[in-house]
Amino acid sequence: MNRRNSAQKRITNVMKKEWKVVFSDLNSGMFVTVLPFIIMVQALVVLYLVSRYAGPAALQNTILRAGMEKWLQVFPEISQLSVAEQFQVFFMGQIPYYFLLIPTMIAVSFATFSIVEEKQTRTLEPLLATPVRTWELLLGKSLAGLFPSLILTWIVAGCFLGMIAAIGWGNLIQYVVNRLWVVSLVLLVPLISFLSFMLGVIGSSRARDPKGAQNLAIIIVLPVLAIVIMQLVGVTVLVGRTLLFVCMGMVVLDIVFLKAAVGLFQRESIVITWR
Repeated sequence: MNRRNSAQKRITNVMKKEWKVVFSDLNSGMFVTVLPFIIMVQALVVLYLVSRYAGPAALQNTILRAGMEKWLQVFPEISQLSVAEQFQVFFMGQIPYYFLLIPTMIAVSFATFSIVEEKQTRTLEPLLATPVRTWELLLGKSLAGLFPSLILTWIVAGCFLGMIAAIGWGNLIQYVVNRLWVVSLVLLVPLISFLSFMLGVIGSSRARDPKGAQNLAIIIVLPVLAIVIMQLVGVTVLVGRTLLFVCMGMVVLDIVFLKAAVGLFQRESIVITWR
């Protein structure tokens, strides 16, 4: 029990240190807090422009038609809406997956800032000399990025629904907020955030500057965008067992990449290697 409490205390101390460092820097603090709302505004603008300038007939004659038909099969209750409203619900149904970019970008930012820049400013060496274990160090750093990304994603999702109601589409919210929203925001967001941080650690262990680490870790963005595109064109709809399998697969990937990150983060020689 004492060993467990000691580990929890060390992890908590790492988290507090990360928050102090990141949010005391104006650029990093602005990136973490402003970027999520930029992503939300971007989604709202696209949704508004498509709804206003692309009529139902135009939408039905695009590659989105197959995606719309598959969406209706999964959510038959929206068939009672007009064609224009069906497409609005269809587009808004992709937003939870698009919002996965928020924890991805925040986690990658935390990972590269807290490792590569600490190496460059030589603040990493005193930390490596402490009794904290490698897995405790990485877990603490990842949780430090996970909690802000999780909270900000939830806030942005709430603001998005509020903006939808303000625009005049409040009657569609009951069709938009479904099990996909809940599972995505509650399960996929923390899993994606943790995986992104581990990829950031792996990238940081091979990079000599934050930009190089971010370029390697940003590959997690591609699968996130692929999920949205596949649903839009009708390749698949992540519901039920498929969505649960994706979540379980993410858990496995998180564990695998955590072990890989711990293995690559060789604390005894890391300072000499990164000089």
